Amino acid sequence: MQSQAISPAQAQETERAKPLHVKDIARATGWSKATVYAEIAAGRLSHYRVGTGRGSIRVSRAVFAQYLADRGIPAAELAVEL
Repeated sequence: MQSQAISPAQAQETERAKPLHVKDIARATGWSKATVYAEIAAGRLSHYRVGTGRGSIRVSRAVFAQYLADRGIPAAELAVEL
């Protein structure tokens, strides 16, 4: 069985394609998870759920980037790559 090595550029591109978890957004913005959940509950931050039951909340990177832009928050200063 052969294993294929992926380049750092491919790994970074794969990471940028993944949606964000609530904890990722909280860590990136310096907000608490409760604040992120409040933004979601208020309908200001679009999300979707993954999994069975209540599922886990995910936010696409594009939606989060737009959310930041709408509020004048510079994405370049955050601890997450969009």
